[in-house]
Formats: sequence, C-alpha cells, structure tokens
Amino acid sequence: MLFRSVLAAAFSITSFYAVLPSSYAYTMNTGAPHLSEARKAQLREVASQMATPGKGLTACDEGPATIGGRFEAVGISNSEETRRIYRQMLFTAPGCENYLSGAILDPETLYQKSDDGVLFPELLKQRGILPGVKPHLKIYTLPGTNGDTVMQGLDSLAARCKEYVAAGAVFAKWRSPLVIDVSKGCPTDIAIRANMHDLARYALICQDEGLVPIVEPDISLSGSHTLEQAIQINIKVQAELYKAMIDHGVYMEGSTLKPNIVNPGRDCTESYTVEEIGAANIRVLRDVFPVAMPGANFLSGGQSLQDAAARLSAMNKVKGNSPWNLSFSWSQALQLPLLDLCKAKGELCLDEMGKLYVEELKIASAAAKGEWSWDGEEGSHGKKGKKRELSAMLG
Repeated sequence: MLFRSVLAAAFSITSFYAVLPSSYAYTMNTGAPHLSEARKAQLREVASQMATPGKGLTACDEGPATIGGRFEAVGISNSEETRRIYRQMLFTAPGCENYLSGAILDPETLYQKSDDGVLFPELLKQRGILPGVKPHLKIYTLPGTNGDTVMQGLDSLAARCKEYVAAGAVFAKWRSPLVIDVSKGCPTDIAIRANMHDLARYALICQDEGLVPIVEPDISLSGSHTLEQAIQINIKVQAELYKAMIDHGVYMEGSTLKPNIVNPGRDCTESYTVEEIGAANIRVLRDVFPVAMPGANFLSGGQSLQDAAARLSAMNKVKGNSPWNLSFSWSQALQLPLLDLCKAKGELCLDEMGKLYVEELKIASAAAKGEWSWDGEEGSHGKKGKKRELSAMLG
C-alpha cells in the first residue's frame, strides 16, 4: 500500500506540472536557459578551479590612487612602473602558485607586461593562477539614505567585459559596500535592494560575456553593532542577493561569493571569542548560501593577517558537512606587512617581500583548510590577551 501511495503521489505531481502553462514552466527554470551548455561548462570549470581546496585569491585590484596611498605611507613613490614591478612580485614569488587559484587585477594591471614582455594574464595562466579583473567604477552616495552607497559602472559593463575577456581575464569581481549603523537605520532597505540587484545584473552580464562573476556584498567592520546584529543583517543582505541572482537568471554554479567575515563592529564593547565569530559565519552561510555555488573567498576588510587567519580557520574547523570551499581573497592582510618592509628605505625590497608573501600565503592556505592554529586572543574581539607578532607566526 505504501508503494502505491508514493506512486500515486508521483503521478499526481507529474500531472500538476503537465498542465502548467509554458510561461510558468519557464519561470520555474533557474538554470540560466539563455546560456549555451558550452558556456555553462566553461563557467563551471573556472568557478570550480577558483574553489580549489587550500588555495585562495590574491586581491591586487587597488586603483592607482589607493595603492599609491599605501606606497607613499612607507616612502615609496607612486608611478605606473612601481605599480607594475610590485604586482609582478605578487604574481611571480617562487611558490606562490601553490597557494593561489586566482588573482584579481585592476584594469591597469590587466594590460601590463612582465620584464620578459609577457602580459600579466598570460603569465598568471602559465603559473596555474586564474586572472580576473575588477570592473566596477566609482562609488556613489544614495540621497536620502543617511550615507548608504552604490557602485557605478553597469551601463558600460558589457563592452568592458568584452575587452577584459580579449585581454585574458576569466573572472570578474564587483564590490558593493555597506555599513551597519543601527542608530541611523543603515543599511537601509533601499540600499540593500539596490546593491544586491546591481550585483545580480553584473553577474548576469559577466556570464553572458564569458566571465565568472564574484559577487561581493562587503559589510564594513566600522560601527558598534553586536555580533548578533551582524548575523541578522548579513543574513538579510545575502538573502536579498541570492534571490535577485536567481530572479535575474544568473547561473549559480558558475558564480562565486566574496563576503566580509561576519564580525561585531570595531567599536562594539562586547567581547567574543574567535570560536564564536567562526560559528557566526557558518550560521549565516547555512541559513542562506546556495549549495549550487562552489565557494566563498572571504575578504580581510582591514583585519590583520593574525585575526583574518584565525577567523577563517575557526570557520573551517566547525563547518562540518557544509559543501562549500571557504577560503581567502585578501589584500591588506597580505600586502601591508610587505610594504612595512620598505619603511625608511625609499624603494621596494622585492626579494624580501616575495619571501614574506609566500610565508603569509602558507598561513592563509592552512586557515582555508582549518589547519591554522591561532594563539592567545588572535581572532577574538574585545579580549585583552596576547596576539603574536607576524614574525612569531612565521617562526
């Protein structure tokens, strides 16, 4: 009788779908029917490579002004040639390819060449590192939202994506920054919708042009919000993102996520352990992150390497049977210690920087596998205890 009941239910469900109008059937199809099977396979392969266990992304997509500010802070002059040789070191440091699946480039870097005359995207591919690009333009403050912002650049995105693909890029990354300010009601609902729908449209356009989209809803560390409030807002933001992506027809298996690490605000007066912060991040992902997307590469967002590595490792230690690869896509956490080597020297110490960079990547890789062991209060918030100097972590 049980078998007959199950069989009858199956036929009932089949009959229900058989009488649905074709337009309804199309809205049920979230597999990006506008993309060819060959394009889907290409996007899946790149997204899968980006989610290689134990490897992550090096974020080198700072614009000339941003990286120039970092150079000038340590006495290095900012020029296109200085930026070129610095990025070349990040791509060619011996052994970096063992820990990197991809590199996010500024458009300037996408068209630069190595000392040997090889375009950087080709150089990266030769080393087994996927080249990507940052396509968004300038930030814009939304009127009437107490300071919430959106990124600009969607109008010209398709044309620029064509150029980036021709230059060798295989993925892109669009950042949508948000700030939590509970007293002002930020992020506002309109800012969340605008930013997440922009990310969905960006992802749709990228896939149509042959680029795997990384979607980056970036909630800043600034603020005084608690970890519990951060969990609630991150769930709300990411839920809006994935629904918008599905509604737009984005091919979820051919896209990846670059989220902020879910943290209490920098000025929060409550204390949290690194284990609590790691568990909070897994809670957010389990509530909303689609299993179709292969991985998440967390940004550092101003956190030190010590804290970012501890928190990423804590996530991976407790993620259990969660299906995603959880790794890193770090800029400041990796690069600021490198630039510190140049203080008072007036020039880039490329050999020394390259060696330190690879040691940092080893730490990041261990964290991406849940194998990095933090010490003292590394990765915690508001705890008064020891945190090792970077040199001690490397020793």
